[in-house]
Amino acid sequence: MPRLILLRHGQSQWNLENRFTGWVDVDLTAEGEAQARRGGELIAQAGFKPAVMFTSVLTRAKRTGALALQSAGLTGVPVIEDWRLNERHYGGLTGLNKAETAEKHGEDQVKIWRRSYDVPPPPLAPGGEFDFNADPRYAGKAIPDTESLKTTLDRVKPYWDAEIAPRLKAGEDVLIAAHGNSLRAIVKLLFNVPDDRIVGVEIPTGNPLEIELDAALKPVSARYLDAARAENLPPVAA
Repeated sequence: MPRLILLRHGQSQWNLENRFTGWVDVDLTAEGEAQARRGGELIAQAGFKPAVMFTSVLTRAKRTGALALQSAGLTGVPVIEDWRLNERHYGGLTGLNKAETAEKHGEDQVKIWRRSYDVPPPPLAPGGEFDFNADPRYAGKAIPDTESLKTTLDRVKPYWDAEIAPRLKAGEDVLIAAHGNSLRAIVKLLFNVPDDRIVGVEIPTGNPLEIELDAALKPVSARYLDAARAENLPPVAA
């Protein structure tokens, strides 16, 4: 049976500063680098040797994956990057301090923007500091100006179906180094988590989530490799 590991990137500089990051390309902190290396150690201890690693085009995810592979002694694993594994686009909240935003708009409204399944933040205004349309990584792509978790899943699913699922169906083990919301979208897809419950699933940083799949890519087991931080384990269907 194929195995899949989902690895959320380590702490980034904007995580540390409590800012809405989304698609802004910030790097890992020293703590984030350590989390990535620890994830790699856990992957090695589990005997996991992926045939391929998928990641987003954002530095914090790419470096997390690279550091984890290096720490696991797996530097020869091919890496495939794609923007559809990016973090959720936070629209007009991008770059803002989360606490200050709550003071301005109210905690209830910010909680809706952050945690509801299908209510996106206000769109990002064009032409500003965080307008990604001029970024060559997205040239020719119909990129969003804001996203909910639902619309994040809407872009992740076609990529999963076309690029990732076929590798797993062929019996290959796969590592995905990505972000809290793009990985949450994959968890919802695999475990059929209800809309009102997926927003409560919080994948911890740097703790590899190992999922064993059957031939139809239905989960038969799941575990966090760091058992001491095994919160919010997705339900595995019997």
